[in-house]
Amino acid sequence: MNTKRALILTCCLGLLTLLLLSVGARAQSLQPIYSFSSPPENPQAGLTLGPDGNFYGTTSVGGTGGYGTVFRVTTNGTLTTLVNFTNLNGAYPTASLTLGPDGNFYGTTANGGSSGNGTVFQMTTNGTLTTLVNFTNVNGADPFVGLTLGPDGNFYGTTSQGGTLNVGTVFQVTTNGTLTTLVNFSNANGADPYASLTLGPDGNFYGTTLQGGSSGIGTVFQVTTNGTLTTLVNFTNDNGAAPYASLTLGPDGSFYGTTANGGSSGNGTVFQMTTNGSLTTLVNFANLNGAFPRASLALGPDGNFYGTTSQGGSLNAGTVFQVTTNGTLTTLVNFTSANGAFPRASLTLGPDGNFYGTTLQGGSGGYGTVFQMTTNGTLSELAHISQISFTSRS
Repeated sequence: MNTKRALILTCCLGLLTLLLLSVGARAQSLQPIYSFSSPPENPQAGLTLGPDGNFYGTTSVGGTGGYGTVFRVTTNGTLTTLVNFTNLNGAYPTASLTLGPDGNFYGTTANGGSSGNGTVFQMTTNGTLTTLVNFTNVNGADPFVGLTLGPDGNFYGTTSQGGTLNVGTVFQVTTNGTLTTLVNFSNANGADPYASLTLGPDGNFYGTTLQGGSSGIGTVFQVTTNGTLTTLVNFTNDNGAAPYASLTLGPDGSFYGTTANGGSSGNGTVFQMTTNGSLTTLVNFANLNGAFPRASLALGPDGNFYGTTSQGGSLNAGTVFQVTTNGTLTTLVNFTSANGAFPRASLTLGPDGNFYGTTLQGGSGGYGTVFQMTTNGTLSELAHISQISFTSRS
């Protein structure tokens, strides 16, 4: 996969769609708290709450070199660019950051680094970045998702490509950058993981692969900390296909997730899965109520799950939805381009009980937004990605 070409194509197609959507589109109750207008631009990842009460995130492109950024945004919408990627220290980050026990952030870039296959990095809250790993394809390539902190204090993650058969890996990395490949995917047991890992109550990790498995359209797997992999679910299209998102552990001990395709209408699903792999489809998206969810679910303070769809809704620019554990779905927000468009990231619950998130495009600058949303769907724009309304540190 040529990630750079794919990103350019995505942006071009998105801009064309935005031009069509902008005719007669009206903002609803959701107003972004920040709208990106280049540089930086196009956040694909969700936000991470920092120890200082601010949110931290990444943009997949833009910045001084065009290779993406790391930014900080306050709850009142003041955005500061902390890192401008240079390709040598990483490029095109599509993943959210993970807060480490040392108070630093850890993350990945999908490309760049010494071999061009992506990196793992550490960043302080003031934007000092240290490259910990340069992927070489043999040890993995193109990590599109963030890291998960394990009970042993190490981080665990996936690469979408690379490894012995070039269809992805599961790896462990220490805080000083020592990387161990735990799993080399083989198509039969899954391929092309685009989701981060979720720590289960049993101390094992659970994840999804976009492709591979018995039908070639994705799997759910369990992996131990020593690399023993068990395939729990093979998607069949009827029960979903092509899961991009990580799993979310529910209060009942089951996992909840989404598939970007498949289901009764082919527009994706929400599912529940037990730790032994018994899967129940809770929602079949039908375009009007959303389509093609690419983000994981966030557990709300009310015990319900909240998520986004990258397309569908009243203007086909995506939605924010609430879903109960028994599958009752409520559409909370229909994106309109003016208030954001095409969200690919999961929501983050803030200390104030509101959700915070990003849209890939839309907003006043057209390059994405940062928004705040209450549990009843009232949306406020925190920031639009714009050339004027941010300050840079590096």
